[in-house]
Amino acid sequence: MNSMQDKLKAFERLLIIMDELREQCPWDMKQTMDSLRHLTIEEVYELTDAIMDKDMEEVKKELGDIMLHMVFYARIASETQQFDIADSLNSICDKIIDRHPHIYGDVDVADEEEVKQNWEKLKLKEGKKSVLQGVPKSLPSLVKAVRVQDKARGVGFDWDHEDQVWEKVQEELQEFKAEADAGSDKVEEEFGDLMFSLINFARFKGINPDDALERTNKKFIKRFQFLEVESAKDGKVLGEMTLEEMDGYWERAKTEA
Repeated sequence: MNSMQDKLKAFERLLIIMDELREQCPWDMKQTMDSLRHLTIEEVYELTDAIMDKDMEEVKKELGDIMLHMVFYARIASETQQFDIADSLNSICDKIIDRHPHIYGDVDVADEEEVKQNWEKLKLKEGKKSVLQGVPKSLPSLVKAVRVQDKARGVGFDWDHEDQVWEKVQEELQEFKAEADAGSDKVEEEFGDLMFSLINFARFKGINPDDALERTNKKFIKRFQFLEVESAKDGKVLGEMTLEEMDGYWERAKTEA
């Protein structure tokens, strides 16, 4: 692996390239934080795809893409004398040191859970009015539910036992079914409550619900595309097949795809 000196030189190289692009390339010169924002989101999703696929070569590349974006934002801010990349790096270093008194101070912790609880308490001491304040409004709803629940747990607001959470899932399922059967206008609300309780149960089981759902998405896509390809080989048209015919290919996909 690279030495610390090699890492510093590589980062310096990126900073120099960023300066050159910003000063010489018409496209890079034109960009703003607003114009880069949606591209950055896309890059993060590409990183998550690579992680899910366990493709470390792609993870390496996508990390580089995201690093470029971070340097880009800092360069734009430096042009109006607001901050530069050193300010950003020192800011995160200071925050990490302050929030790890068990490493950089004299606080003792028993385990990971206690570290997380201390983290949330320290954020409140820093002036945050709510432990939920740090959850981005624009997070996808599934991810946001996990973060909200996790942060509430950090200050002790959580179920004591897994069985209690499962009972809540069963309760919410019955309420959803009742509203659905009645054709109630509350069915959407009850579905949200059911999903929230299922996410809570997944958290207790150590399951990341977003990862679990994405793996199911990938599995469905793979099997459906197998159905498309194999049925076409047999001269069949997807929209004209019976459900029984499609089910035959689907069952094959479970073992062959």
